[in-house]
Amino acid sequence: MAEGSNRFGITRRRVLVGGGVGAGLVVAWAIWPRSYVHNLVANDGETIFNAFLKISEDGHISVVVPQAEMGQGVWTALSQALADELGADWRTVGVEPSPINPLYANDFLLSEGAEGSLPGFLSGVGRWAAREYATRNALMITGGSSSIRGFEQRFREAGAAARAVLCKAAAARWDADWRECDAENGFVVWGEERVRFGEIAAEAADYSPPGTLDLRPTGGRPITGQSMPRIDLPSKVDGSARYAADVRLPDMVFASATQAPTPRHRLKAVNREAANNVFGVTAIFENPRFAACVGTNWWAANRGVEALAAEWERTEGEPVDDASIDAALAAALDSDGGSRFVNEGDLAAAFGNGPVRREIYSVGFAAHAAMEPLTATARARGDRMEIWAPTQAPSLMRAAVADAIGYGESDVIIYPTLLGGAFGRKVEHDAAVQAAIIAKRVNRPVQLTWSREEETRSDYYRPAARARLSGKLNGSGGILALHTRIAVPSVNAQMAARVFPGSGSGNPADPDPGAVEGARPAYGIPNLAVEHMACDLGVEGSIWRSVGHSYTAFFTETFIDEMAHDAGVEPLSFRIGMLNDAPRLARCLTRATALGGWDGGEMGNGMGLAAHSSFGSHVAMVVQVRIGDDQRPVVQRVAAAVDCGRIINPEIVKQQIEGGIIFGMSQALGGRIGHANDEPTARNFNDLRLPLLSDSPEIVVDLVESAEEPGGVGEIGVPPIAPAIGNAIFAATGQRLRDLPFTVGGAT
Repeated sequence: MAEGSNRFGITRRRVLVGGGVGAGLVVAWAIWPRSYVHNLVANDGETIFNAFLKISEDGHISVVVPQAEMGQGVWTALSQALADELGADWRTVGVEPSPINPLYANDFLLSEGAEGSLPGFLSGVGRWAAREYATRNALMITGGSSSIRGFEQRFREAGAAARAVLCKAAAARWDADWRECDAENGFVVWGEERVRFGEIAAEAADYSPPGTLDLRPTGGRPITGQSMPRIDLPSKVDGSARYAADVRLPDMVFASATQAPTPRHRLKAVNREAANNVFGVTAIFENPRFAACVGTNWWAANRGVEALAAEWERTEGEPVDDASIDAALAAALDSDGGSRFVNEGDLAAAFGNGPVRREIYSVGFAAHAAMEPLTATARARGDRMEIWAPTQAPSLMRAAVADAIGYGESDVIIYPTLLGGAFGRKVEHDAAVQAAIIAKRVNRPVQLTWSREEETRSDYYRPAARARLSGKLNGSGGILALHTRIAVPSVNAQMAARVFPGSGSGNPADPDPGAVEGARPAYGIPNLAVEHMACDLGVEGSIWRSVGHSYTAFFTETFIDEMAHDAGVEPLSFRIGMLNDAPRLARCLTRATALGGWDGGEMGNGMGLAAHSSFGSHVAMVVQVRIGDDQRPVVQRVAAAVDCGRIINPEIVKQQIEGGIIFGMSQALGGRIGHANDEPTARNFNDLRLPLLSDSPEIVVDLVESAEEPGGVGEIGVPPIAPAIGNAIFAATGQRLRDLPFTVGGAT
């Protein structure tokens, strides 16, 4: 199974549109236009060098970044890659979001998802088709820890190309060979000669870069590998950073909305009289899927929505509650169906006679809980619609808005803002669509913001999942056979149906390798199977930070600890003995245990460990836990060792690992999200019981130096933390917890 398979619902059927992989498709796509031109706009005094770079007369460098900045530091890291090759002075570098264009498509993400979608020699065709599909549809998507992996090379080449033409322009002035020139700290240099970039930028744009670009040696880059100051940080500190809620337009009004509980519900009735009596409410909207109020300020609009007291009617199916969800998971896990995505060795023969350990694990629903609720501003101007919104997928948002209001995509303009958190939620575009519908009706700019309660209630949660793991020891301190069955909906199918209309059935009971990604462990186990037991829980789901790894790592690493206990082998030694073919993960384990002061996981010491590989990176963690007076577990210290390949900005990597640890703690120690009568029981942050500053442990991160290609970092801190906490709780109390969020002695 390939990492990231179908993470964004791009299936073989959708990519290889109707023509299979025969000559017809290849010929048809071969004659499709292959050259794309940037659609950047130069300000006064600016020169556009390529799709990723503009330089102004005063020497200011604007790096054009297509990936959304949601706090993960991508604006800074990708700018470092370009600035290094260009020879820029970091103090002069700034960023602007890119427009929608095929040149900015995230073809890496889709080609990674297509890995293994076709058998044998055709697998390369699948990857090629996915890349072509992404480019020709300008699929600009931020997710799957793909920004550096997918764009670093492009940004380096853009910087190197600009350096070459700057050198050519300077060399023409000096009557020199441009190959003898270089660039450093914002100057082109040749011996004692120096000229600023800005002084020759306009001249340089008339030259063409060489056919072969000369990239700087890995060891000789002055900016890469350094913790350069983050580009987005000063504006976030002084308040000038522009988030969606900061947009202000002349004559703008404000709106709030409430949504149908499920796609199977429609609006039945609202109390218009009560809403009209709210001071400041100026308009009321009824839609089959949502109800909204417009007001002179957001407080009035939201009070109007509350006064509407919207009633919804179910059009099909039975109500969803905890009992129905539990029954669906149990039935799926015990069914004879299922899709086997990993099948190695002879599992049946390996289990044969002798003791087999079988355990059932479960995880609950997980909310995205972004700090900024869904917000979008829309303005209709003639036959154009402008949208200001945070988005992980601007081209998909544009298509959705255009479809909702009956415009052509070229008549919808998306202005991406900073994302106040996302974690997968802002691949979707609910607020932007609603804002556009309302703005078209009122013919005034409208800023729509969901309340925190609505954001929580109408979230597309990471789904609940249940797993049965069966394992057999080999008698020499390792595992002979491991069989993993995971009952979980295919949220990729659900999400794809929402963001890629016509992409498939949207059936959560469709088999999906992405639903069990990460369940094939790095350990050397000769007989191994992983099965997806797809099911429909009646709850709309979506991707979440670290996607399937967020639960598969918990299932596997908890079970590995249990098997180590059965074998009578210390947990670190048990793991290391099975990692002969995964030396990078083994190194992380040894470094994390040294950093964390691992003492063997003795009963009563409250120390646990876990390790996991995902998104091309490897992480191991040692956690120390104590049980508080209220019987709740308190995470005191986390030591993490990370091998994410070649690093652009070490401080950003550490920040992302720390953030991932806190995020993962939320699903391990937070509140459980139940369901009753089609509605989630969580209504606000207090129901989610997210970690507070006072709950944050001491976190120490060790970055393993590596010359390997960069791996992802934004999501890799999430998977190992929950099993490490659970294993530490076992070491502290002797109580083995197999359900997330954890319940210890009656407390969660």
